[in-house]
Amino acid sequence: MRLGIDGKKIPEADKRGPIGSLQHAAELGMDGIFFRTVLDLSPDLDPGLLAEIRQQADRADLYLETGLGKVNPFANPETPELRALGNGDIVLGFRRMMEACAEIGCTELWVGTANYKRAYRGKLAYDRFRTDVAWTEQLEATADFLKILAPIAIDLGLHLNIETHEEITSFEVLRLVETVGPEAVGITFDTGNVLQRIEHPVRSAERVAPYVRQTHVKDAALVHVPGGIGYQMRPVGTGAIDFASILRILNAANPDLNLTLETDRSHADNPPGTPELNMLIELDDQGFLDGHPDLTVSELSEYLRMVRDYEQRVRDGEVPTLDEYRAQPYGFDEAIAFIKRSRDHIRTLCAAQGIPLTPTAAAL
Repeated sequence: MRLGIDGKKIPEADKRGPIGSLQHAAELGMDGIFFRTVLDLSPDLDPGLLAEIRQQADRADLYLETGLGKVNPFANPETPELRALGNGDIVLGFRRMMEACAEIGCTELWVGTANYKRAYRGKLAYDRFRTDVAWTEQLEATADFLKILAPIAIDLGLHLNIETHEEITSFEVLRLVETVGPEAVGITFDTGNVLQRIEHPVRSAERVAPYVRQTHVKDAALVHVPGGIGYQMRPVGTGAIDFASILRILNAANPDLNLTLETDRSHADNPPGTPELNMLIELDDQGFLDGHPDLTVSELSEYLRMVRDYEQRVRDGEVPTLDEYRAQPYGFDEAIAFIKRSRDHIRTLCAAQGIPLTPTAAAL
């Protein structure tokens, strides 16, 4: 296994650009970098620039991962650049991105199903609960679009890896993989997002592990608040997730898997006016619960036990409350500290369990 970082969340990503971020990742002792889409590397898919980025990553012995975009046709209008790449033909746009990725040896490609809407709080922040189109219809459309892309992926030797994103359950991701076929489709396992779908992360890991080909490793605080459960990103090891168990499960299924830290983006890097991320898991809302038909009583019980255990850590003063953490500054220095603390925790857990991680990447 190798331990790297998300190229969108690493501090000063926009300022430094892809090559500068590769340098930064190496300086932070990361073994690779995962740029969310190939358009983050080059918005116009410039082959010369893409080749240069690949060469820089190889020179520093950094893994380079990337992706495509949203594959839910109801979400695609929010990213018009994907359609523009094909001059109005979105399938052609995706094909062009896939060909560009194949050309630089990026064969594991992230895809997602929707976007979290920071402007809203609670269930309406998730496209799962859109009032104009049912989630089941969105899933059907997503499966149909993936079936169009699958032959292209197979022909190019690629996998399209659906993220366990905030709006989709691990059960639903698994069904998409099985419907379209694992020869073309895999999973990007996000350890933190499943919490928002009332899933216990260890149980989720057990479900998806056979198909996991990319990861987002992140942790979160979970405590009861009015209306349900408050969710707040925290450095790995200071949240509610049992990473020792998850690492053991993932390593057993795929010892060559890259572990990519998805850390909280520095407030200094957010555009002016970006709403505060204040997530609410509306467990007190029956409509919210009804929207999770795969949820079992036993897993909900485990989930609530995890919340109670974390709340005890808060009461013991081991970790700050939501308000205490929110009141702390979170600029460049704090974001770097977040990364280093998360990095060190994963390395410590891997060492304790005999899970080999590659040596720290050398600077470019």
